[in-house]
Amino acid sequence: MSVSAVSSPSSEQPPNVVPQTVLNSYVGFDTITQQIEKKLLKKGFQFNVMVVGQSGLGKSTLVNTIFASHLIESKGRLEASESTRQTTEIEAVSHTIEENGVRLRLNIVDTPGYGDQVNNDNCWEPIIKYIKDQHSAYLRKELTARRERYIVDTRVHCCLFFITPSGHSLKPIDIVVLKKLSEVANVVPVIAKSDSLTTEERDAFKQRIKAELSFHNIRLYPYESEEDEEQEKSLNESIWELIPFAVVGSERNVVIDGKAVRGRKTRWGAINVEDPEHCEFIHLRNFLTRTHLQDLIETTAMIHYETFRAKQLMAIKESTQIQKSEPTSSE
Repeated sequence: MSVSAVSSPSSEQPPNVVPQTVLNSYVGFDTITQQIEKKLLKKGFQFNVMVVGQSGLGKSTLVNTIFASHLIESKGRLEASESTRQTTEIEAVSHTIEENGVRLRLNIVDTPGYGDQVNNDNCWEPIIKYIKDQHSAYLRKELTARRERYIVDTRVHCCLFFITPSGHSLKPIDIVVLKKLSEVANVVPVIAKSDSLTTEERDAFKQRIKAELSFHNIRLYPYESEEDEEQEKSLNESIWELIPFAVVGSERNVVIDGKAVRGRKTRWGAINVEDPEHCEFIHLRNFLTRTHLQDLIETTAMIHYETFRAKQLMAIKESTQIQKSEPTSSE
């Protein structure tokens, strides 16, 4: 038999495949998931939400309804006697909420003044600047010689974009801002105060918005990924069907069929915000908190922040090369 005909055990294994070995007694490394869970529960979680939309669309109320807490004060519509804000402002509030031993540090970023001016040219610039500033602050902490063990994360994980329930189509400013925001953050559009529309009007409005988003190539969260398993793909497809979410928020209880529920009364009757027959609030809340919370955080880090980080590091590298190539004064 020639030497070439002899095959070793390792040659029978496909390349880069490590054979699985059977244990002959209990080791205990299966507790690693419990160790990770214990560590995560001790540290808690950080989630940063930005709300963008004109005054009077119920942004504060919706956030308070999602997290079942009074987190931010509603500013409401401006009175006739009040002067309109001249620019888009940025206001952030932080709270810690806890549920069944899980602690969530919640940072809510409001954008009062957005879209309220007669001339709304460049009204998105303070918003984009804030998002990029948080990336920049995180990058600086990452690049320090003695990096902190835990970097406080203020990067915007989710941007809820509130659409006026006109029933017609997106405003030109909405299209511009959605396009700008989607380049730097996970954007989730919602039709605010959707109970002002009939079911038929709401459905037709959603379809027109979907068509406009597609026409303008506006890429919204959740994103398609080849790494997604079938279950994840199916879940995301159901989310895409719902976007933009037609929502109603309320911090008050109303009585419907003898039962107190979270909702509000209108001249057409009572709205139960948690009834999927009335609006899509429950789908939005489940999406944000029960199925995609961790993915929103990870996607911010792996896609939006990494894109920003790569550009910044490339700019630093090019700047350094230019400085090295420049002749010194002594030459």
